Amino acid sequence: MDALTLQAKDISVEFPGVKALDGVDFQLLPGEIHALVGANGAGKSTLMKVLAGTNPDYSGQVLLDGRPVELRSPGAAQQMGIHIVCQEVDQALAPALSAAENMLLDELGRKGRLWINWRKVYWRAEELKGQLHMDFDVRTPVSRLTLAQKQMVLIARALHSNCRILLLDEPTAPLSTVETEMLFGLCRSLVRDRGMTIVFISHRLPEVLEICERYTVLRNGRLAASGPITPQTTADELVAHMLGGEMSAVCRTPGAPPVGGEMLSVHGLSSRDNSVRNVSLTVHRGEIVGLAGLVGAGKSELCKTLFGILPRSAGEILLEGSPAPLRSPAEAVALGMGLVPEERWKEGLFLKESLSFNLGIAGLKRWSNLSFLSQKGLDQNARTQMEALEIKTPSPQQRVGLLSGGNQQKAVVGKWLAADCRLYLFDEPTKGVDVGAKAELFQVIAGLAQAGCGVLYASADAGELLKVANRIYVLYGGCVAAELDAAHTSEEEIMYYAVGGKSPFLPTEQREGEVRT
Repeated sequence: MDALTLQAKDISVEFPGVKALDGVDFQLLPGEIHALVGANGAGKSTLMKVLAGTNPDYSGQVLLDGRPVELRSPGAAQQMGIHIVCQEVDQALAPALSAAENMLLDELGRKGRLWINWRKVYWRAEELKGQLHMDFDVRTPVSRLTLAQKQMVLIARALHSNCRILLLDEPTAPLSTVETEMLFGLCRSLVRDRGMTIVFISHRLPEVLEICERYTVLRNGRLAASGPITPQTTADELVAHMLGGEMSAVCRTPGAPPVGGEMLSVHGLSSRDNSVRNVSLTVHRGEIVGLAGLVGAGKSELCKTLFGILPRSAGEILLEGSPAPLRSPAEAVALGMGLVPEERWKEGLFLKESLSFNLGIAGLKRWSNLSFLSQKGLDQNARTQMEALEIKTPSPQQRVGLLSGGNQQKAVVGKWLAADCRLYLFDEPTKGVDVGAKAELFQVIAGLAQAGCGVLYASADAGELLKVANRIYVLYGGCVAAELDAAHTSEEEIMYYAVGGKSPFLPTEQREGEVRT
């Protein structure tokens, strides 16, 4: 058997009312890509925080190269070559600083440093940029970078600090298909050329089977299974370990006829920043309409323009036949609209506030008298939404920032359910959500449609849209490239238009037949 690079023995972590990890054993071999999977709340991120030194209150033992080590601070972990790239990359970056400064931040921030040789800083940043094949100016402030570029900045920071073990938490969640393949190529080269060990956390099980060599499954804070990934390993097998049994996907049958007339009608909509251009679409009462497209196609920007976050330069928006100004989110909410944003940490939640507060924030008028809030009313609403959405937490007073990703996403959805909206905008609602929570969200969204609400559902996952949507608009370059009937289209056709294909679409076999002819 290969020597172990890292061994975690009997690791336990407790939060008030919750045992996040319960006697977990975890092993890493040198030079491997190791998958860590499990349902939301299984303990994956907690275990990674222990290894990264950001969760010092653990019990158990960690051995590195056979020697006991204490990982009680990020600095201690980094000195031993352990670095983490979290899913919420903005939490680890200094937005006002350049990409180069963020790459070398650990070095620049050392105590006792009196001066900085900026020429060497930018030279080293350019060197890292070349190693990682980055395509942006290292002097650019990170606030202007895409999520994929920010992720590369954090990986570059780890490389600069002589990383041995790289912890990647949901690294592909914000990435397009092309960006994901580039990341996979990078991971393989880091393992092959540098002997690095990588822990890969993902809910996208096909990716796990493609890139990883071994797996560990956590369930309810305990070790559920571990082993090698072989050609015979299947996603269903991993799901069975994650959930304790087989699970059939729960989703709405696509193609059902709309319940009523037009809920939302958009004509020639353009945003002032030109990220949305001349978009026209409709959503009927009781209908789920999908927004497809690659990362950067304009899906999020369209949702934000409709919700009044991005100012529009042209176009008309009608809600149930009446013109809707929608100059601000406040106007959108007053007209019965709700937005579940892609970046829930930055735009969807008050992380330092309680779950009770977050679930009531969109409808505070219902629980306030003059300037006084009724805590009893907020808690009663929270318990109702917790039961309806199966949010797992010991108390409505739990700080929402301490919840798992899936439960946080349910909280973002729950605040709009409490506000009784008539039109819901979902922007990548299953990002970072496990298969169980995903199925539950599908049920909730289907229930909204059955209740006569309108739903606009944006996702880069074409297969997901085929499961939940009646119709699908494909965006390319901020414009509508195609409108498709979900019951009579395919992932191939959606991708064809998403990458700029022009009508008419021909299936692969037809195109190949024409070439042979």
